[in-house]
Amino acid sequence: MSFITAHALDSTVGTPAANLEVTLFDGDEVIVSARTDDNGRVSDFGPEHLEPGDYRIVFATGEYFTARGQDHFHPVVTIDFTVQPGQAHYHIPLLLSPFAYSTYRGS
Repeated sequence: MSFITAHALDSTVGTPAANLEVTLFDGDEVIVSARTDDNGRVSDFGPEHLEPGDYRIVFATGEYFTARGQDHFHPVVTIDFTVQPGQAHYHIPLLLSPFAYSTYRGS
């Protein structure tokens, strides 16, 4: 399992947000970019370990909603987070709609 995994759900239609681009950054450097699968998940995402520090994950929500012909407010959802020493895994879920989103540290 990757050190970082992500999951996106589209609350507008109540389904996983499939084919949503997700990019992991260390500062300005891209670590990895991937697309969610049919279940809205990115399971094989990035390295098996990240050093403690601050990272950023960006969900390309504008592209996702534009492809569905939906108006939207957020062109991207950016989540900054801190990797703490001794942690084995971080799961970052995103619940989105065209005009709002919610996130938390998953398990």
